[in-house]
Amino acid sequence: MTTVSLAQPEIIQPSRLTLIFRYMRRNKGLAVGLFILLLLVIFTVYGMATADLKHAYPITVKSKQPPSWEFPLGTDFFGRDLYVAMIVGLKETALIGLLAGGLGTMVGVVLGFISAYFGGWLDMIIKGICQILTPIPALLIQIIIAGSLDKRDVTIYTMAFVVVLLAWMGPTLVIRAQVLTMKERQFVSVAKLSGMGDLGIIFSEILPNLLPFIAASFVNQVFYAVFASFYLAVLGLGPLREPLLGNTIWAAQGQSAFFNNWWWWPLFPALALVLVLGSLALINMGMDELANPRVRKTE
Repeated sequence: MTTVSLAQPEIIQPSRLTLIFRYMRRNKGLAVGLFILLLLVIFTVYGMATADLKHAYPITVKSKQPPSWEFPLGTDFFGRDLYVAMIVGLKETALIGLLAGGLGTMVGVVLGFISAYFGGWLDMIIKGICQILTPIPALLIQIIIAGSLDKRDVTIYTMAFVVVLLAWMGPTLVIRAQVLTMKERQFVSVAKLSGMGDLGIIFSEILPNLLPFIAASFVNQVFYAVFASFYLAVLGLGPLREPLLGNTIWAAQGQSAFFNNWWWWPLFPALALVLVLGSLALINMGMDELANPRVRKTE
């Protein structure tokens, strides 16, 4: 009598790259946002490497030229090549967004952990400040602060500082709420019973579980910072000599570009701004799905 052995079929686990592509196929908003952002990054990096960046500033090229082979996006009233201005403007807008978003998120994470984990009077003070400042319109405060500065002293870093002054309260409240739930979980209680200190629990047990929330909060703060820098520049409160996207649109408004048939002057910066904000909004929604298990899609 012969025995037949039934061998178990070998289970092949998909690679990490395959899993990422599968998730991107499900989370189309995140995929489209990252794709648009990648195109903008390639455009900026390629332009920084090939274009003469001096042409992003006044009186460097012939003024009021429509789009052509020599000037793909035309030139403005002040003699700036708008293609080069777009490249520099995207870089500077991204710098403001990353600086303000990064600082706001970092401050929010630190204050959120201190408030939720240690509690007591620290929690009361931090939560009270956030609750007082949150209802105040950020736009109004930023306009007052930016308007009180000497225009000669306003730089890219000054704008980032003005934006970040009110960019930390949202991340603080979000991280505080998440830490309050995390600190009651069983794995935290086990870590305390094993003799692990507070810093060890924060950095080894709680923080790794909050990375998706922190990433989503960072993207949201970058979106907020880019938008804030845009409306401050459109109001003429930015570094006027720098070719920020908002500054370019503000200058076009001041010179009545559409009425003078210089349609290309405000059109391309506005389109670039829509792409930047649209990509960040899609990424933010995709990160929210990734961070929130209640709305996360399954295969």
